Amino acid sequence: MDGTPGRHVVVVGAGIAGVTAAFHLSRGDARLRITVLDGAPRIGGKLHASEVAGVEVDAGAEAMLARRPEGKELARLAGLGDTLVDPGTTQAAILSRGSLRGLPKGQVMGVPSDLLALARSGILSPGGLARVPLDEILPPTLVTTDVSVAAYIRARMGGEVVDRMIEPLLGGVYAGRSDMLSLEATMPRVAAAARTERSLLRAARTIVEEAPKDAGPVFTTLRNGLGGLPQAVAKASGAEVRTGVMARELARTADGWRLVTGPTRDEEVIEADAVVLAVPAAAASRLLAREVPKAAAELARIEYASMAIVTLAYPKSAFPEPPSGSGYLVPPVEGRPVKAVTFSTTKWPHLAEADRNLVILRCSLGRLGEEAVLQRDDAELVALAMNEMAEIMGVRGLPIDTRVTRWGGSLPQYDVGHLDRVARVRAAIAVQPGLAVCGAAYDGLGIPACAATARTAAARVLEHLKSRTPAGAGEEADR
Repeated sequence: MDGTPGRHVVVVGAGIAGVTAAFHLSRGDARLRITVLDGAPRIGGKLHASEVAGVEVDAGAEAMLARRPEGKELARLAGLGDTLVDPGTTQAAILSRGSLRGLPKGQVMGVPSDLLALARSGILSPGGLARVPLDEILPPTLVTTDVSVAAYIRARMGGEVVDRMIEPLLGGVYAGRSDMLSLEATMPRVAAAARTERSLLRAARTIVEEAPKDAGPVFTTLRNGLGGLPQAVAKASGAEVRTGVMARELARTADGWRLVTGPTRDEEVIEADAVVLAVPAAAASRLLAREVPKAAAELARIEYASMAIVTLAYPKSAFPEPPSGSGYLVPPVEGRPVKAVTFSTTKWPHLAEADRNLVILRCSLGRLGEEAVLQRDDAELVALAMNEMAEIMGVRGLPIDTRVTRWGGSLPQYDVGHLDRVARVRAAIAVQPGLAVCGAAYDGLGIPACAATARTAAARVLEHLKSRTPAGAGEEADR
């Protein structure tokens, strides 16, 4: 595009969405001056890695979808393509009715498609299993507007499918509740089927049959952890990144935007031709309250869940049998504080290369509405995780090393009506020249989804700046 010499774009938020927006801005126009601000002492948001027992292990997200191209493409563009690694296994289990039971083949985010595989898994009781095929003879459930995941699937397949399959899988992604989460936003393919198909069971079979058979692994990660991705993207962007700088106010000016940062006694005013807000919904709402109150009001309604991750490193001898599979999920009906366990050194064999006698695992705690468990101190959370390993995996003895990472208010909840809410936010912002939003609050929580929103936000800003560039300005700057 034509150059825009002297133009300044500020990106608020240095998580993966913010640094990706900065990267695409710089790719679109190398003449831009780009500043990225973040109130935290480091960049990366929920992507962070540190050593546990001498091994670099992610403390936040530890995998990204490999079948959406945006995440892998971003890693390659940032110079990390040769460090992408595939999982050793993706075979997960569910802790149900006192035992670890493998997820049945052919399930779609917990929705079964193969009754025989479901029966063999043992996840459901005989009564719960008998309820599922009634889906094929019950009257159709008309879904003409967005509904909760639980409402639709319970009507078709019964409560046990919701409680013992849907809840743990959705909980692993959103740390939320299926009776509040939007079917349209969290399970779009199922939602599409719900509008046209009489039977959910048959619809799930169709989804499975239409899935590519040679698409490769579902997940991927980086050899040194996904925590290194934001730094690599930020460096590749060439942007000025300023941490420890909190944006407090955003206001329109005659020529663009004005940001006020820092404490009131020592505030700084930053002028910008365009602004990208890549922060959580509550922070975006506060910044937009003055100039885009409709968007601010919608964003303020997005709730967030908190969680904690306890990482444990044990000697392999502590396990009566080596962990198999990638880990397991725990339905809320089991009444346990730990909601999921990842066998990190089994799922990601490269983590075991330094010490084959080491087992590293991650225990996730905390769901929406269950914040009380997170009020315990770190030692208590470690004790809960150790107790989980002792009871379920038969582990004996103490871990070699531990790490507790708390993610307070980190997971946006895509409640019923979420897609309409996001559409209203974007409609309100669309009339504001030089303003864009991106991040996990909009179209998905994973790295590929955040990267996609960042690219769209950058394109919007670049188009605005291009429209303001006088004819011939780019050529003049080149002389």
